[in-house]
Amino acid sequence: MNLPLLAQRLFNTPLALHPLKAEVVMAAISERFGITRISSPAMMWDDDDRESFSRKARDRDPGYDKAGPVAVISIEGTLVQKSGRLRPYSGMTGYDGIRQAFMAALNDDSVKAILLNIDSPGGEVAGCFDLADFIYRARGTKPIWSVLNESAYSAAYAIASAADRIVVPRTGGVGSIGVIVMHVDWTQKIKDDGLSVSIIRFGDRKAESNPYQKLSEQARSAIQQDVDTMGALFVSTVARNRGLSEKAIRATQAATFIAADGVELGLADAVASPDAAFLELIELTGE
Repeated sequence: MNLPLLAQRLFNTPLALHPLKAEVVMAAISERFGITRISSPAMMWDDDDRESFSRKARDRDPGYDKAGPVAVISIEGTLVQKSGRLRPYSGMTGYDGIRQAFMAALNDDSVKAILLNIDSPGGEVAGCFDLADFIYRARGTKPIWSVLNESAYSAAYAIASAADRIVVPRTGGVGSIGVIVMHVDWTQKIKDDGLSVSIIRFGDRKAESNPYQKLSEQARSAIQQDVDTMGALFVSTVARNRGLSEKAIRATQAATFIAADGVELGLADAVASPDAAFLELIELTGE
């Protein structure tokens, strides 16, 4: 696990992530808060990974599987803005890869419908809503279904909601329509290690939410303002996508809902197994 990169992507940045997933990650790295070096995302990938979006790579793999006339795009694990790959990899899926695969499926004349095969707790806010808007604007060109296998929470739900239809299995779930920021205060850890950090800055608010000092009320207020802005965007996006009022979406208070409850609230359209949903979509294409 690349802990410095994980910390960079998790802390002090807005996340649309299921709270239990956040807790698991926090627990996994809680003993390693002495991180002082931040790695570049490029360090995670080898040369083949960096070539994932090349023309040669796209010709070899469009980023989706064909099942009859249906293009199946897998969206799994934690969602990140850029993974540099067309498909899920190492527990992550990049919005960049989803976009590329989705565009390829739209432009493939042999594809009559698109199925987003989703099982994700959510992830980064950055890039999420642009992708959701892109999928939403494609409605009407080909049937686009989100088939959950098993759940779509937070950012993953934002993507799922952009489709024409959401089908969730009876043990699956939807929701968590909210945004969080986790600020980590490493001051005690640094003190215990006998270290001292000096921050030289131009501008009083430069790096005001850095982990080497306690969070000021001004910094906390600024983070809250960002969270509120991103949360409002999340609410309005889902309300538009699902044809619901913003008041109804806000009333969920970012809770998660098991399949039947999600359908009752209008957050999903039907409870069915992924196999049954797939067969229904095949029938819809008439092939």
